Amino acid sequence: MKYFGIILGGIALILVLWFAGSYNGLVTMNNNVDTTWSTVQTQYQRRFDLVPNLVNATKGVLKQEKEVFTAIADARTRYAGAPSGSNEQVQATTQYEGALARLLVVMENYPQLKSIEAVQRLTDELAGTENRIAVARDRYNVVVGSYNGAIKRFPRNIIAGMFGFSPREFFKSDEGASAAPTVNLE
Repeated sequence: MKYFGIILGGIALILVLWFAGSYNGLVTMNNNVDTTWSTVQTQYQRRFDLVPNLVNATKGVLKQEKEVFTAIADARTRYAGAPSGSNEQVQATTQYEGALARLLVVMENYPQLKSIEAVQRLTDELAGTENRIAVARDRYNVVVGSYNGAIKRFPRNIIAGMFGFSPREFFKSDEGASAAPTVNLE
């Protein structure tokens, strides 16, 4: 009879430890879902902060280079259309040389600010940002799947029900999200 009490006490201890371990496991999994969703939100915030700044910087580079190249083209056109040796040709030559000097100053001071490189950087950053978001969403869905499975399986579902652990939503794209976003550099 005295062994019966020890055995009963041992079974009760095992049940309490299992109960506590299951509860703590569900709390940890629930917190992992929250943490992983925070990572998704962080990547969204990165996108919202980064993309407009990159687009504006790229627009500035494109505008600056467009102005210089337009001035060069205009000067060439004026020079070609002016009578040989005329004041118009001299003025067109001066305008052309001034535009070239501006282009050289821009390229010397900012050699990395070439429109093709700026557009390429923008493209790379956009692709990188979207990849980070996709990875964060995938990780979130994996964690949600593990959590949802844990709270639905017997016998943890009893503990989950007792303490209000409810299924979490998977990330689902909005309707029309399959369409690529438009980047306008005008």
